[in-house]
Amino acid sequence: MGYYDDHQETRSKAKRGSKAGYFLSSLAGLIVGALLVVLALPMLGDYGSEPSGSSLLNANESNESIQSESISYDVTSDVTEAVDRAGDAVVGVTNIQSGGGGMFGQTTEDSDEAGTGSGVIYKKEGDSAYIVTNYHVIEGAEQVEVTLADGTKLAAEVRGGDVWTDLAVLEVEGAQIETVAEFGDSAALKPGEPVIAIGNPLGLQFSGSVTTGVISGLERTIPVDVNQDGAPDWQAEVLQTDAAINPGNSGGALVNIQGQVIGINSMKIAQSSVEGIGLAIPIEMAVPVIEDLETIGEVKRPTMGVTLIDLANVPSVYQQDDLNLPEEVKTAVVIERVIPNSAASEAGLQDRDVIVEMDGEKITNTIELRQHLYTEKSVGDEMQVKVYRDGEMQEVTLTLTDDAQL
Repeated sequence: MGYYDDHQETRSKAKRGSKAGYFLSSLAGLIVGALLVVLALPMLGDYGSEPSGSSLLNANESNESIQSESISYDVTSDVTEAVDRAGDAVVGVTNIQSGGGGMFGQTTEDSDEAGTGSGVIYKKEGDSAYIVTNYHVIEGAEQVEVTLADGTKLAAEVRGGDVWTDLAVLEVEGAQIETVAEFGDSAALKPGEPVIAIGNPLGLQFSGSVTTGVISGLERTIPVDVNQDGAPDWQAEVLQTDAAINPGNSGGALVNIQGQVIGINSMKIAQSSVEGIGLAIPIEMAVPVIEDLETIGEVKRPTMGVTLIDLANVPSVYQQDDLNLPEEVKTAVVIERVIPNSAASEAGLQDRDVIVEMDGEKITNTIELRQHLYTEKSVGDEMQVKVYRDGEMQEVTLTLTDDAQL
């Protein structure tokens, strides 16, 4: 019993000694390993070519230089190149009228800004430069001021305006004009083709704003209420784009990827349910109007010399009793009054004649009549007109004149 206890005790002591030795040897190994790592770290930077302290200092300096280094990229794309070519040709156009409110809303007789739009410098000749904008931008203006891309302000003279196409031409001194826009070919546009709108949305504080999109549609027609009576007077043919066009963009440039102007931005459908529909006047249609406004101050259009009303707006009782129309005639245009000494008067047209056809083309309303007259005929042309008079069909030939001849 005594031997067994002693033997067990001896074995326990030996075991405890072995564990202690193992622990001490492990601890020593860890300490030696740590010292080796600490001593080796400075050597990793430069393989001993410099003292370890110098290597660490250089590494820190290198890190600092990397963090403070700035990198500049020259970003050039088709869009930036197009904007470079056309951007400075787009200007701000300010409509100035008297009798507006003062800075704090008080009544004043001094001139005040009635609105701001955009314009495009399309020509420089002699001492003058010429700018196309929208008619509604300068409508009612007593003075017009043009703001160039660099902020220079110039007094402008209105050479002429046309309410039907919503175009106007301004003239300014050309000494400070350096960039003139180039007109492109709107007839060659394709749906999906990229375009860029440049203008001053919401005023001059956002002057030269650039938005991009594509041609969404060609030869769109929208009703235009010229006399603001709530009834359409005209169907304007426009380009549709999803490039953002907002108030203030009116009169600005819609350009193709070559930087050529292919449209004059005119309006935006502003409805809560409609987004991304911008409209522009095709440059192909604008150029003849621009030329007339620049040279003679107006657009010479043929006229019949009559006042008109749509048959649809005439009560049915008058259609049967006063006009004596056949029952099958539901759409046409009624002559309210023939102006003396006009083309219509000379051809023998009379009050209450009902126009149903012009040059073999069926006429159902005044918009179609104006479209035929203004887009297919010229001053001096002859026009065949079929009318109902007292229930009988008659045909007359008239020679078109212009307003100045009435």
